[in-house]
Amino acid sequence: MANSCCAPDSAGTPVEPKHENPFVKKLKDMDRVVIAFILTWVTIAITVPDQSWSSIEFVGKSLWEIAPYLAISVAFAAYIKATGADSLIGNAFRANAGKAVMVAAIVGAFSPFCSCGVVPLIAALLASGVPIAPVMAFWLASPVIDPEMMLVTAGILGPEFAAAKTVAAVSLGLMGGYSTALIQKLGGFADPLRIEVNAGCGAGAITRTEKPAWAFWKEDKRRNDFFAEGKSTSWFLFKWLSIAFMLEGIMIANVPMDIIGEWLANTGSYAIPMAAIIGAPAYLNGYAAIPLADTLMQLGLQPGAALAFMVAGGATCIPAAVAVKALTKTPLFLTFIGIALFGSMIIGYGFNIWLSFGFI
Repeated sequence: MANSCCAPDSAGTPVEPKHENPFVKKLKDMDRVVIAFILTWVTIAITVPDQSWSSIEFVGKSLWEIAPYLAISVAFAAYIKATGADSLIGNAFRANAGKAVMVAAIVGAFSPFCSCGVVPLIAALLASGVPIAPVMAFWLASPVIDPEMMLVTAGILGPEFAAAKTVAAVSLGLMGGYSTALIQKLGGFADPLRIEVNAGCGAGAITRTEKPAWAFWKEDKRRNDFFAEGKSTSWFLFKWLSIAFMLEGIMIANVPMDIIGEWLANTGSYAIPMAAIIGAPAYLNGYAAIPLADTLMQLGLQPGAALAFMVAGGATCIPAAVAVKALTKTPLFLTFIGIALFGSMIIGYGFNIWLSFGFI
C-alpha cells in the first residue's frame, strides 16, 4: 500500500508533495473583492498620498450614512429566508409580470434611495425570489429622483423640469423592466445572478409550497437560518459597497465635472448622446447635479441634454455600476448599462421634442 503522504512517480518511487508557500496560499484564499479594495487603496497611497486617508474616511462616512438602509434590508432578507416567505413574495410578483414592472417603476421613482443606497434593498428583493424584470424596473428608476430631490429640482430648475425628471425616472424603469421581461421570454437571462445571490433567490424560493413560519424564532433551524443569512448578506453588501464608495471618493476628488460640463454645453447637435455617454460613468450626486445643470443650460446646453446627463449619471455612475456587477452576471449587467445609456438618450430627445411643441 502506497504511503498516504506521497504519490509515486512513473517509476514507482514515492515523491514528496510540493508544499505551497503559506503566504501564497493565504492570498489565494482571500476574497477577490477585499484584494481589489486593498490594491486600490495601496495605489492611491503610492500615487496620491494626500488622498489615501481621506479615501478611507470617505468610505467609512458613506457606509455610516447608508447603515440604516443596510440594517433594514439585511434584516428583511434574513427574515424572509428564515420564515420561508420568499415563496409568497416571489409568486406575488410573478403572477402578473406586466403590472409588477409598472408598480416597481412608479414606486422606485418615488423611493428615497440613491444609486448605491438602493443596492441593499435590491439584494433583499432578489433574496425573496422577486423576478428580474420588476427588480430591473425598480433599480433603474430609484436613483434618478426621490421626493426631496423633486422639490429641490423644482425650486432651482422649475416645476416643469422636475416633472420631466420624474416622468424620466418612471420611463427608464419601464424600459428596463419590459425589455428584461421580453429578453427572458425569448430565452435570455436563464441564470442572471451571481452565485452568492443565487444561494438565496434561486428557483427554489419561488417553487416551494410550504407555508411560511412567521414566528421563526420558535424553531432552532429557522433561527440559525436567520443569523446565517444576515451574516452572509451583511458581508456581501459591506465588501462591494466599500469598493464602490472608494471609487466614488476617487472620482469626486479627481474628475473636474465643471470643466466637462462647460465642454458639453458646446457640443451642438451631439449634445444629448454625448451627455448620456459622459454622464453614464461619471459620478453625479443627484443634488449637486441640479445647480450644475442650471449653469450648463445658462451656457447654452439643451434642456434635453441636461436631463439625459442627470438621468444617465444618476442611474449608472461607476459606484452604482460596481454594485450592479456585484449582484448580476455580465449579460444582465451590460443590459442594465445599455438600457440606462440609450434610455437616457431617448428621454433627452423626447424632452426636447416636447419643448419644441410648446407644451411647457
